[in-house]
Amino acid sequence: MEEDCKFRHWDELIPDALGLIFSHLPLQEVLTVVPRVCKAWNRTVTGPYFWQEIDIELWSNRYHQSDHLDRMLQMLINRSSGSLRKLSVTGLQNDSIFSFIAQHAGSLKTLKVPRSCLSNSGVVNVAEKLSSLTFLDFSYCCKVGPEAIQAIGKHCQSLIEFSRNMHPLDVASVVSHDNEAYAIASTMPKLKRLEIAYHRVSTEGVLKILSSCIFLEFLELRVCWDVQLDNKFFKEKFPDIKVLGPRVIGFYDMINDWEDCCSDYFSDGSDYLAWEFLEDGQMGEFCEDEFEHGWDDNFYADRVNIDMEPHIWPPSP
Repeated sequence: MEEDCKFRHWDELIPDALGLIFSHLPLQEVLTVVPRVCKAWNRTVTGPYFWQEIDIELWSNRYHQSDHLDRMLQMLINRSSGSLRKLSVTGLQNDSIFSFIAQHAGSLKTLKVPRSCLSNSGVVNVAEKLSSLTFLDFSYCCKVGPEAIQAIGKHCQSLIEFSRNMHPLDVASVVSHDNEAYAIASTMPKLKRLEIAYHRVSTEGVLKILSSCIFLEFLELRVCWDVQLDNKFFKEKFPDIKVLGPRVIGFYDMINDWEDCCSDYFSDGSDYLAWEFLEDGQMGEFCEDEFEHGWDDNFYADRVNIDMEPHIWPPSP
């Protein structure tokens, strides 16, 4: 008996501790397995604390149907109950879901939405609601331009990290990104880290950023071929800034980088897709029902709520 008292049952751990443990599990298990183990675990993964940080970037990067991605985000963000601090997702397909995110961004500090089909007007209309952001990733968002960037800079006065990398295929027909560089320079003076790889930005545009963003510590200019500045210049004029680029990769490195980027565009799936609830028959009756009910929180509550008969719940490990 004394030996048993030395150990604490899993269902007696405080929600904070359980949340940290469950955060290392795949999204599928968090949503479909953990809630069914016991009442304490169900309360943890359906409560707001667990969803203060939402990272579904891997899942969304391999699945691009807009309606299901939107429903997943709506469900998880609603669970956060206004306490959302970090969101990582890729491939948003419309401005409406971005507006939904902004409506619940009162506590949001980090927002990563690369490869999203967002428009300038969609970003401008909700930029004011993103004022608490300190980190923003708009990489590979081809429809976003200087108007959106200027609106973000105007309203997000605490922004210190901005990622705006592009894919080489996306910039093939672009003449210049200098307008974006000027928007960054004029509205984001507190930046400490800036990434604009593969941008068609000129030497003048980069110099404008360097003179305006006086707190800058890291600047990525990888493959910005129009920038005629070498390492000697940066070391002499801006010794406190770590600069990556514009000419820092060899031929084979560039080929590998190209393959990595293209794999994100043309990936035909992996083992990670095996569990997806969107494919018929993959997850059995439980997840087929989930899909039919649109991943609704009420449906989850019906299936794993604490009102279930006690004998249904297996003993905690």
